[in-house]
Amino acid sequence: MGRGRLQVGLLTPRRRVGLVFPGQGSQAVGMGRALFDAVPQARSVFERADRAAGFALGRTCFEGPEETLRLTAVTQPAILATSIACFEALAARAPSEWRRGIVCAAGHSLGEYSALVAAGALDLEDAVRTVRRRGEYMQEAVPVGQGAMAAVLGMPLRDVEALCREAAESEVLSPANLNAPDQTVVSGGTAAVHRLAALARERGAKRALILPVSAPFHCELMAPAQERLAKDLERLRIRDAQIPVVLNVSACPETRAETLRRALIEQVTRPVRWVESVIRMKDLGVGVLAEIGPGRVLSGLAKRIVPGMPLLSVEDLASLESAGEALGMARGETA
Repeated sequence: MGRGRLQVGLLTPRRRVGLVFPGQGSQAVGMGRALFDAVPQARSVFERADRAAGFALGRTCFEGPEETLRLTAVTQPAILATSIACFEALAARAPSEWRRGIVCAAGHSLGEYSALVAAGALDLEDAVRTVRRRGEYMQEAVPVGQGAMAAVLGMPLRDVEALCREAAESEVLSPANLNAPDQTVVSGGTAAVHRLAALARERGAKRALILPVSAPFHCELMAPAQERLAKDLERLRIRDAQIPVVLNVSACPETRAETLRRALIEQVTRPVRWVESVIRMKDLGVGVLAEIGPGRVLSGLAKRIVPGMPLLSVEDLASLESAGEALGMARGETA
C-alpha cells in the first residue's frame, strides 16, 4: 500500500498497530540526521546514545565514514539509536492516545533490542552498551573467512533445510533468517555456504547470493559470542514489557522479563523466525505494521508475508509527517 495521503484514516480502532524494528544491514550514512536537526526528542536520543557508547555515535550515523558504520560493533548501536530516535519522534508528533493502539512489537535480530526499549523493558543506555558488546562478541566469535551467509530466493524453507543437510558435509550450516515464504538466509562455515548456494541454483532457486557480512550470524558458530553475551545479559536490568514483544526465537508474544532475557541469549545461535512472527502479529489483531528505523526492508518482507497489510514507516522527516498524519486522522473515529 502507498504512503502519504493513502494512509489517512488507516488507524481506526479496528486497525491496531504493530511496531517492527530493523536489524543489521539497514544502516546508511546520513540516517537520523534530519530527525536530529528537527525533532528535540530525537536529538535527545542521539545525545544519550553518544554518552552510553562513549564516542560520537550520532556523528557516525550522520557523516560516516561508511566503512566505520559497517563495523558490527558500531552498526548495532547505530541502528538501535536511530530506530529509537524515530520512535520518539513519532511519539512526539502523533496524538497522545496513539500508544493505546499499539498491540505488540517485534524486531529483526538486533531490532529485538529496539523493540524492548520501545516496550519499556530496556533502558536506551543499557541497550546501546549491550548491543555494542554484542557486535564485538559476534565479530570475534569466528575468524575472518571461516564463516559466511547466503540468501536463497525463490525456494521454500523446507527445500532450503534439505539443502543444508546435503551441503553441510560435517560443517555447521543452517537456516538463519526465515525472512519471507520465498526468502531464507543460511549461515555456517564458508565452504558449506558456498556449496549450498551452488546447489540451490542447480535445484531451481531464483537466486542464491553470498552476502557481504562480517560473520555467520544466527548459527552454532556463534556459540562463543552467546556465552560471552549471556554473562552481560544476566547482569542487565530488564523489566516486564508494557506491550507484548513477539520473540525471534519462538514467534510468540511475551512480556515477562526473565523470558525476554532468555530469548536475547538464545537468539544469538538460533534462527530469526520472521515469517511466523509477522503472521503472529496479524493473529494478535494487528491491522497496520509500522516499520520504525532506517530502511524499509521489513516493509518489503511484510508485503510478501501478509499481502494487503497496510504499512507505515518512520525513517526521516517525510515519512514521519506521513505517519503522523495517518495517526492524527484516527482521532475521534469510532468502531
